[in-house]
Amino acid sequence: MLLKTVLIRLITTAVTLFGVAVVVFTLVRVAPGNPIAMMLPPGATEADIENLKALYGFDKSLPQQFVIWLGGVLQGDFGTSITLRQPVDQLVLGRLPATLELSLMALLIAVALGGIAAVIGARKRGSGTEVGVDLVSGAVLSIPDFLWGLVFVLIFGVLWPVLSISGRVDPRLDIDFTTNFYVFEGLLRGRFDVVGSTLAHMLMPAMSLALPLAAMIAQLLKQNLKEVLVQDYTTLARVRGFGETAVILREALRNAALPTLTLVGVQFTFLIGGTVIVERLFAYEGLGNMAIDAVINRDLPLIQGIVLLFAALFIVINLIVDLSYTLLNPRLRHG
Repeated sequence: MLLKTVLIRLITTAVTLFGVAVVVFTLVRVAPGNPIAMMLPPGATEADIENLKALYGFDKSLPQQFVIWLGGVLQGDFGTSITLRQPVDQLVLGRLPATLELSLMALLIAVALGGIAAVIGARKRGSGTEVGVDLVSGAVLSIPDFLWGLVFVLIFGVLWPVLSISGRVDPRLDIDFTTNFYVFEGLLRGRFDVVGSTLAHMLMPAMSLALPLAAMIAQLLKQNLKEVLVQDYTTLARVRGFGETAVILREALRNAALPTLTLVGVQFTFLIGGTVIVERLFAYEGLGNMAIDAVINRDLPLIQGIVLLFAALFIVINLIVDLSYTLLNPRLRHG
């Protein structure tokens, strides 16, 4: 059953990516703005315009352009950036590690904060503490991530300047890493100065992304815990002498966390997409910041490459979440 599920998802993945490619390719070309006009210097002639169109394939019909571009993508060639004059795949893959590290840090913070709040609310269910957890969660959830970013910049960048408010790492550091995963490779190489600087630069944007997700996790997990805590096996655990906190952590949390896993997986994909505005706000050198520049400059090949990569990430993450849920849930695994 698991193998069949994987095969079906792989087929739907290919179909979905093809649909995304068609939609994105069409939309970026019918949108207002002429990328060729933005590239031309003052006094350019008609011959210059035609040469640029031929260079980037804009002199052909839309279906012909799509077939040529799709053929290149299938061979690993996503084209050349109009503004940066570099291969799109190198640009995108060069910025992807920064966005993944930021998203993973935000996810870890959200799971930690949301899980602690849920356990406290379930432990103190029916009391003022639970009401407080619900009120705080609702308030945090009502504020979007970019507003949290502005608040953090004001507090920790202006009023109490203890954290870096822009960039990804201290530019004075000498970094000669093989990959752009500064945290992971820095730990492997023992470059704790790079790791510390990277984490310090990521803290505020990660917190901005994490807080709304933490509030959602707290609300859903607390409700699931309350439902599990009235089951027979949790009552049996209390009879055996376990305290309420031990019952929650040892017996209830494992089963209550399964529905939350789906939420975390789905929201993680939205969290990656949400890095666009937050990365811009903190001048963070990630994929989202590059996406905004590509849209402003009408860099069509770069826009297409970024959107396709985001789509592939969403699909892969959702597939991993589905498989994880199947493996962790015995009823689905043996169904």
